[in-house]
Amino acid sequence: MRLGRKEIATEVVLSLEKKKETLSKDFNEHSNGVRFFYIDDLLPEDWCNQINNAFPENSEMMLKKSIREDKYVGVQMDQYNSLIAEAIYAFQDKRVVEVIKEICNIEECSADASLYAGGISSMNEKQFLKPHLDNSHDQKRDKWRVLNLLYYTTTNWKKEFGGNLEVWPKGLRENPTTIVSKFNRLVVMGTEINSWHSVSPVVVDNRRNCVSNYYFSNTPLNKEDSFHVTLFRGWPKQKLEDAVLRFDGFARMLIRKVFPKGVVKNPHVYNKKPSKKT
Repeated sequence: MRLGRKEIATEVVLSLEKKKETLSKDFNEHSNGVRFFYIDDLLPEDWCNQINNAFPENSEMMLKKSIREDKYVGVQMDQYNSLIAEAIYAFQDKRVVEVIKEICNIEECSADASLYAGGISSMNEKQFLKPHLDNSHDQKRDKWRVLNLLYYTTTNWKKEFGGNLEVWPKGLRENPTTIVSKFNRLVVMGTEINSWHSVSPVVVDNRRNCVSNYYFSNTPLNKEDSFHVTLFRGWPKQKLEDAVLRFDGFARMLIRKVFPKGVVKNPHVYNKKPSKKT
């Protein structure tokens, strides 16, 4: 059987529908911190393995390495195994969007075909993503970013391997909640004014793969939200790096006040090449 986005989406909907009430409760009980839910065994195990095996080599992806982050990302879907695009766009199926919208009690939201800041990511040993707030808007600054979908595909990933999602419901002064990047696990996290999150450094010689999507809306998840760029912080013991990252965020916000659409176009967006006519 050839896996396509419709088949994957159907299975995702079935899995979510079975636990809809529990997942909704999980998401909304975190309303005073970082809202999230996760569901395990989302797809048949073999399907998840197929998706993981379709991931491109790191050399075919874009390395994002700085004081803020160190990871490989891929967004140009027409350059990879077609199953990667099928998996990503399965989460953009209207049926999937609808059931997740209902679970999260959001009146209106939509997926992003351009994959702005989404797509796929891989992290190897020593790679990381420091505590941050996601950019509040889409690329055109027309819609609010409201949900972050993370689907993990690496077989037998364990907590002690690192590379796990950390959410900081009470800010960076208290310990985070760790959500293991477990095989065949989908995490759905709200993106709003309090949604500080990070990915702990990978500490094993292994590769942690993730399929990611964002959903956007005409209204913010939190009515108190205001526009902001992606803001990074250091981990609690990184005092000097934290000061540098605070200044970095302040400077980039100043630039956006002068140039609301930004100065440099973000390359992390899908620019599909037009098909050649014969």
